[in-house]
Amino acid sequence: MRDEHGDGEPAVLRSRKGAVLLLTLNRPGRRNALDDHARRELAGQLEAAHTDHGIRAIVLAGSGGFFCAGADIGAMSQEPGAAHARMTLLTRLARAIVHGPKPVIAAVEGGASGLGLSLAAACDHVVAAENARFTASFGLLGLVGDTGLFWSLTGRLGPARARRFLLFTESVAAPEAARIGIADELAAPGETQRVALDRAAQLARASAPALAATKRILANPLQDFDSLLAAEADAQIGLLTSSDFDEGRRAFFERRSPVFTDHPPS
Repeated sequence: MRDEHGDGEPAVLRSRKGAVLLLTLNRPGRRNALDDHARRELAGQLEAAHTDHGIRAIVLAGSGGFFCAGADIGAMSQEPGAAHARMTLLTRLARAIVHGPKPVIAAVEGGASGLGLSLAAACDHVVAAENARFTASFGLLGLVGDTGLFWSLTGRLGPARARRFLLFTESVAAPEAARIGIADELAAPGETQRVALDRAAQLARASAPALAATKRILANPLQDFDSLLAAEADAQIGLLTSSDFDEGRRAFFERRSPVFTDHPPS
């Protein structure tokens, strides 16, 4: 689909690197700030990737040396119906990242602000350029975090640090972001996409059902201990009867790398 507010280019670029899908936000003139069209396109691409058996991992990046400056404020209507539709779309987008069975890695060049911060924090792994910044800009606009940010940031930082970050609309440089848990690893400027693709290729070689089960359990970190034990048991019982476990066990005894072929439930 084309960017209705841009120069006719797609709002999200899609390319394949073997079993890894690279999705690139493509509104560089706006530092990849997303309007409703771009958000809808991104959600659709993510949802399609999770049902494509040829894709085993996803990388999310931004064009023009910047990850995402947030929402396109100039394109946001204040009409109540439009606001409801926008939040429905953002909920869909967050669920596609968090509840989708495939791992999603963010490659953050330049910065991630507002919605960009929400997208990055929701991902399973964040590779940040050493000179990138992460900014909770919602409060400066008279808004609150969305797209699951209260959940994802609390999971990454803990409740007290997340509270401070959101209440005081903090902005942190990449080294501090890595120290407190927003970013998972740092890369030289211009190298985040390469590093993220390498990480995704690692995950693409893993057992897809095992990764999906791990994501599913991690998505509910505050469940009580007995519920967690039950979730682990349910996942493990299914995996113990899988052909991936057969292959993993054979590879272990044959002292070789396993070649997993099972697909996660969509």
